Amino acid sequence: MLRRRYAWGLSLLTAAAAAAFCLTLLTGSAGLSPGRALGALLGHGDDFSRLIVWTVRLPRATAGFAVGALLALSGVLLQALFRNPLADPLVLGVSGGAAVGALAGMLAGAGSAALQGCATAGGSAIGLIVLLLGRGGGATRLLLCGVIMASACGALITVMLTLADNGQLRGMVFWLAGDLSWAQRPGLELGAAALALVTASLGGRWLNVLGAGELRGATVGLPGESARLTVFVLSAALTGLAVIGGGMIGFVGLVAPHLVRLGFLTSDHRVIAPAAALAGGTLLCCADLLSRTVAAPRELPVGAVMALIGAPVFVLLLRRQMR
Repeated sequence: MLRRRYAWGLSLLTAAAAAAFCLTLLTGSAGLSPGRALGALLGHGDDFSRLIVWTVRLPRATAGFAVGALLALSGVLLQALFRNPLADPLVLGVSGGAAVGALAGMLAGAGSAALQGCATAGGSAIGLIVLLLGRGGGATRLLLCGVIMASACGALITVMLTLADNGQLRGMVFWLAGDLSWAQRPGLELGAAALALVTASLGGRWLNVLGAGELRGATVGLPGESARLTVFVLSAALTGLAVIGGGMIGFVGLVAPHLVRLGFLTSDHRVIAPAAALAGGTLLCCADLLSRTVAAPRELPVGAVMALIGAPVFVLLLRRQMR
């Protein structure tokens, strides 16, 4: 019965993700009707319609789903690691470290591939620093170290924005607030999300043990320090790829796993990981659609829209947990 319920739940999430993805492709501020957009997607229609759908909307929708899935999976890993449902890449400074690395690459004039490497290296470096500073102090000390490093990364970001010239400043600020138009080739983010999903699903049993506590891990022979290091570095790498693809977008890694746990009534990571990836991609696709259409022809930062969606949901979840 449980397997059947989980299968139905994953099928519904898959259908919701497909619907959100298609709606993102067929709706926008370019003045294309859904019929014209669908015809362009199928290879018909005029050149302008095909250009908008294939060159602008499809890469952006793919990037939105991939970035949302990456952030959701990163949140699942961090929450299992810290045994704290409030753990999130943005709160722990991993997103800030990735943003610092990406901004440093921008100031140095690095290309897109180098920027992805800089963001991943920055997120991984902050993750390792947090692990080293919090070593031996338990989950509370790790969370505290993460908050401190997030504040330090915020200060570094402010300094870098001050040093940037006027031609770079506006693009940097908009990207930091969340901008999926940066991801012109989202294949890397999508491939990384698929690989991380397979890895998290296959390692779901060990994530369950890790989330149950150090004593349970020692009982079944899980190497505590190496397992924590592996999970943190993997989460940092996923966050780095998500940041370079869409900027500093919060609440996805926090809200998506919560919603999945409430909907499926389980903490089994073999179910939580794929469900959270689908939920995170769906949430970010919907937020991106709102950012492009609410104030059209102007575009709102998708990170701000996601915060407006995620903050009330987070408050409701927090009140539910307190009760």
